[in-house]
Amino acid sequence: QVQLVESGGGLVQAGGSLRLSCAASGRTFSNYAMGWFRQAPGKEREFVTAINWSGGSTYYADSVKGRFTISRGVAKNTVYLQMNSLKPEDTAVYYCAASTTSYYRGSASVDYDYWGQGTQVTVSS
Repeated sequence: QVQLVESGGGLVQAGGSLRLSCAASGRTFSNYAMGWFRQAPGKEREFVTAINWSGGSTYYADSVKGRFTISRGVAKNTVYLQMNSLKPEDTAVYYCAASTTSYYRGSASVDYDYWGQGTQVTVSS
């Protein structure tokens, strides 16, 4: 059974940091590109960042460039999202997503085949 399980969300003050984790199981996710999306209340789900299978290529939305960093664990079936200098507008449910290609296909939801349940990130001002 394919599973993506996020953890690490919570409440943090503006300017603070959080680290999200996504543990993938059920397939050889170490061969696949993975990413993070987020959805704020009343808004559509939006792309945050993605990483290719090896971790050698990363992609970021303009809104998080320079503040967020995506990485893969040694076994490559875990993906991390380090979020620094958090802003109230970063408040959202953050979702881990996995493609079934080794390369980055794009920033649209349809470019990803598996999804986690999401973890809430709340940034207070």
